[in-house]
Amino acid sequence: MADRTDLTKKRCIPCEGGVPQLTDMEIEELMPRVDGWEMKLITDNGAPIRTIQKRFKFKDFRAAMKFLREVEEIAETEGHHPDFAVHYSTVDFTIWTHAIKGLHENDFILAAKIDLAAATK
Repeated sequence: MADRTDLTKKRCIPCEGGVPQLTDMEIEELMPRVDGWEMKLITDNGAPIRTIQKRFKFKDFRAAMKFLREVEEIAETEGHHPDFAVHYSTVDFTIWTHAIKGLHENDFILAAKIDLAAATK
């Protein structure tokens, strides 16, 4: 199995829908490649949606926002945007592909790139 580095070298592919969600087996293979991320279900209009989520902690609000600006650049470059919430020195991410209402490899690519940005902090 490939490591996280392989994901950080990939690019997100545009997804307008019409592509299948990852299977349970594909998710199980990808999860170990993104440290600390958890697969969690959310609901959207009553429908369950698989997402990956992670919390990042920083020394203060300024450090959290600096990190988030780096993630903004990553998301814009990849054309794939995470949901997030800032709580002073923590940033919570929820990633899923809205067009297919579930997980796609793009979500794991973005997560790996977010991890890489956090590792430089």
